[in-house]
Amino acid sequence: MHRNAEHVASELRALGVTGEVRDLPEPAPTAAAAAGQLGCPVGAIANSLVFNADGEPLLILTSGAHRVDTGKVAAEIGVAKLGRADPEFVYASTSQRIGGVAPVGHPKPIRTLVDTALQPHEVVWAAGGHVHTVFPTSFGELVRITGGTPMDVG
Repeated sequence: MHRNAEHVASELRALGVTGEVRDLPEPAPTAAAAAGQLGCPVGAIANSLVFNADGEPLLILTSGAHRVDTGKVAAEIGVAKLGRADPEFVYASTSQRIGGVAPVGHPKPIRTLVDTALQPHEVVWAAGGHVHTVFPTSFGELVRITGGTPMDVG
């Protein structure tokens, strides 16, 4: 297992998460790719998207079934500018690469929003720190382990 995935697995255990990080046979850089390999609805994939919110990282765990409405989110959280972060900003904020950013395991806590569209899914799949890894969780558990704020982000 990749060292980032091992680190995320350790963090998850420390947080009391019972779902284990698992390797996928192929990279899963998109929700559709992950859903195809897992045999689940694309809406049950928690995309980990890092945004630049007035110079600070913002992690949005959004359902793979839709896109983030950046104008709506910016207004809700009170930032002037909210844009997708570039790969260098993502790595500096998370120590993980785009396509494999986990909800936890970052160098320091990141403000997090958890898409309420994930709530209806009994099992939600999130990235495990590397493009080849995922772990099963739930909406409630994502809110708990990230200290995130539930929000309709679409």
